[in-house]
Amino acid sequence: MAKKEYSFYPGCSSQKGASSSNYLKSVETMCEELDVQLNHIPDWNCCAASIGYAGGGELPRLALSARNIALSQEHNSGQDIVATCAACWLATRETAERLGEDDELMAEANQALSEAGLNLKPETPPIRHMVEVLIEDIGYDAIGEKVKRPLEGIRIAGYVGCQTNRPFGIHGESFENPMYLDNLVETLGGDAIKDYDKKVQCCGGALAFSEPEKSQDMIKGIIESAYDSNADLIVTPCPVCQMNVEVYQDQINERHGTKFQMPVVYYSQLMDVAFGRSAQESALDGQVIKAKKLEEIAGK
Repeated sequence: MAKKEYSFYPGCSSQKGASSSNYLKSVETMCEELDVQLNHIPDWNCCAASIGYAGGGELPRLALSARNIALSQEHNSGQDIVATCAACWLATRETAERLGEDDELMAEANQALSEAGLNLKPETPPIRHMVEVLIEDIGYDAIGEKVKRPLEGIRIAGYVGCQTNRPFGIHGESFENPMYLDNLVETLGGDAIKDYDKKVQCCGGALAFSEPEKSQDMIKGIIESAYDSNADLIVTPCPVCQMNVEVYQDQINERHGTKFQMPVVYYSQLMDVAFGRSAQESALDGQVIKAKKLEEIAGK
């Protein structure tokens, strides 16, 4: 497989010690196996996915993502920008489209960027989520050829969430019933729960601190649906979804008298294990709720 290079925007949550640092580690392992080179955007900044909408204003929010794009144009010229975080992908892609369609807004953004010695060129590179790279550039067949330890006997609920599904979505996928996680699970030898009815349910991430009970009620439905489908674990492409659905299970259990212990992992971790990598290389040691069946396969 020929080496593929991308301009990589990891996002705040993937930093060392952050909530999805295990996501970054597992993606790096996955990319080693797939001969993919991620060229980090130097001195990248937050995409303003949260604070920008909360009151930071439109231009500051767009300018933050515009800065990342301008840095990519300068240092990783000609390379698609790839993000692993759904919020980072959305914010960056929205910025590219908004500024590309509005000359006045582009001029205002560039005025702000000029204070840092940067200039955003109008021909912005494609902004892509890592799952788009896997599906469109590598393909299920090539992924399947790398499988050394099939995920046999593991029933997996593919939880897409809302941010990788709307408004942009993954090309060729249904907004109501995206199948790429199911297809990936089957490619890796696992048992995909194709009729999992909460695969595009919001996890209530925006309400986690302001209205935690509402958020946790939404999470409860996601987990219950997985149990109803006899899932062994949930897989997701979104770090907000992963964190919310995993870490609040104890609080939900205390409030509702449930006994949830449902592992929630990233697609990259499934791939690493199936590719023959260890539990540590797959970043399974970063889980709050241990994915024991994956660990067993990784230990073979």
